Amino acid sequence: MRLFEAFFVFATVATAQSTAPLRLEKTIPLPDVQGRIDHMSIDVKNQRFFMAALGNDTIEVIDLKAGKRIHTITGLHEPQGVLYLPDVNRLYVANGEDGSLRIFDGASYAPIRTVKLGEDADNVRFDAEKKHVYVGYGGASGALAVMNEDGTKVAEIPLDAHPESFQLEKNGPRLFVNLPKSQKVAVVDRTTASVVTTWGTGGAVSNYPMALDEEDHRLFIVCRTPAQLRVLDTNSGKLIEKLPAIGDSDDVFYDKSRKRVYATGGEGGISVYQQQDPDHYKEIAKVPTVKGARTGFFSPDLDLLFVAVRRQGSEVAAVRVYSTQ
Repeated sequence: MRLFEAFFVFATVATAQSTAPLRLEKTIPLPDVQGRIDHMSIDVKNQRFFMAALGNDTIEVIDLKAGKRIHTITGLHEPQGVLYLPDVNRLYVANGEDGSLRIFDGASYAPIRTVKLGEDADNVRFDAEKKHVYVGYGGASGALAVMNEDGTKVAEIPLDAHPESFQLEKNGPRLFVNLPKSQKVAVVDRTTASVVTTWGTGGAVSNYPMALDEEDHRLFIVCRTPAQLRVLDTNSGKLIEKLPAIGDSDDVFYDKSRKRVYATGGEGGISVYQQQDPDHYKEIAKVPTVKGARTGFFSPDLDLLFVAVRRQGSEVAAVRVYSTQ
């Protein structure tokens, strides 16, 4: 009887692991990294992963195949946003403390250029068609700086608050940006470098992370108060659905191939949602992580979700790598 019960428990656990939407593949330790960890980027071809260790004032470069750190870029000032561009083999790092964008050579990690922007330089995105780098910055009032790949500024888009996460259409001219201080989402026309409309967050506040399903015209934002995933129609700004989310979320991603949404939160988990159709979503799992692990990165090329874990007491900082199966 005991043998049967043991087999039953083993089979149940094995089945749960095989059917879970996320599976922990490896944990990469970063023993001397202290403090808060912010955003990340990836070099898919060479399997390099770049992590902004904000509290450590460093960028940590990780070899994903070897599962270990291979380089540390020092001398930064609260690195927040990070972007790797393979075509030019350059790394772009936005620094919150000194308001700069720093550009590094992707092979030697040598500094190439420092561009002064303004207070609290944060998220970084790339327009692949125009070859433009976008950086959000600003305090009470904010802006998006638009630059060529060499760091030359070509435009600036004024906003009424500091921009948090923003997403660019690939097949259209629009850009969507979270403005938590003014409790709205701004819609920007990239051709005119201007805000064309705004959508309120409907009473939910602290809308930091954002993801885009361009094909289905759906925008995903996660608010922290209340902790909630909100699905918007990108044609009208209409609220399509709202669902409870993991607390203290700082990143959300749309997995196009599986029609799933992943939201990472500092409460200590990942909310996983299944898109049943563009108008209906269901939370299918809440995967436990570690308290304070609120930033992540999703690579559709590798089918991997990365979650940054900050140092907690005797537990060292690390990057957790999850397979999306």
